[in-house]
Amino acid sequence: MQASSLQQKFIQIRSNKAFELFVIGVILLSAVLVGAKTFEQPPSVMMALKAMDLFITLFFLTEITIRFVAEEKKSQFFKNFWNVFDTLIVLVSIIPIDNSESAVIARLVRVFRVLRMISIIPELRILLVSLVKALPQLGYVMLLMFIIFYIYAAVGATFFSQINPVLWGDIALALLTLFRVMTFEDWTDVMYETMEVYPLSWIFYLTFIFLSAFAFLNMVIGIVVNVMEQEHEKARAEKLSQEGNEEPTLKDITLQLQQIQSQLASLQQDKKSDRA
Repeated sequence: MQASSLQQKFIQIRSNKAFELFVIGVILLSAVLVGAKTFEQPPSVMMALKAMDLFITLFFLTEITIRFVAEEKKSQFFKNFWNVFDTLIVLVSIIPIDNSESAVIARLVRVFRVLRMISIIPELRILLVSLVKALPQLGYVMLLMFIIFYIYAAVGATFFSQINPVLWGDIALALLTLFRVMTFEDWTDVMYETMEVYPLSWIFYLTFIFLSAFAFLNMVIGIVVNVMEQEHEKARAEKLSQEGNEEPTLKDITLQLQQIQSQLASLQQDKKSDRA
């Protein structure tokens, strides 16, 4: 009974919005603390920063313990990727920081504690999950994009290598130059240089920009947005199912209308019988 009451208290704490906001605040404080340590600080400030770092580490350990105890099925806790992610971050953060070379790992882990913001805020989780699920589809777009890059790089290295060997000397340099053109980083200077020898070379650049910067990048954005919409819909359905407020289907609405009609018909029959 005591264990059950303790679990109920931890469940209430875990689902408390104020507690979630406090956790987010501690994560932000951890991020600020990491940045503050990169500046030269007086000894008194460094002592305060170390005390704050100890508080953050202990708080994260307490918070993950609360979540674990509040879990009804303990075996299911570590089947959740985000729980495993948070636990690893917290456990490695416990490594004491000293002047040894191994302390660099602990410092790096303390930097990655900022990533806990993703596991705390559902919207950020949806963004990350959507990006990961979109990778297989993005892979084919990127492959096609690389083929276009390679073809244009081969053409550029063939025709423009004598004009500017630094930009078009070989196919590797040509790929880097095309990436510069795609990102619009002074691409007109590159184009005007080649147009002095090949006046129609502007066709080369414009067609490449149209394919890479407009067509393919819009395809990437479309794929990511589509997957994000699916994840948002999935999250919304899960939330409704957990709350027990599933949206009524057309069949359910039809049954309800039939019940209402039957009730109205029975009321009319009762009125007729009363009049008789």
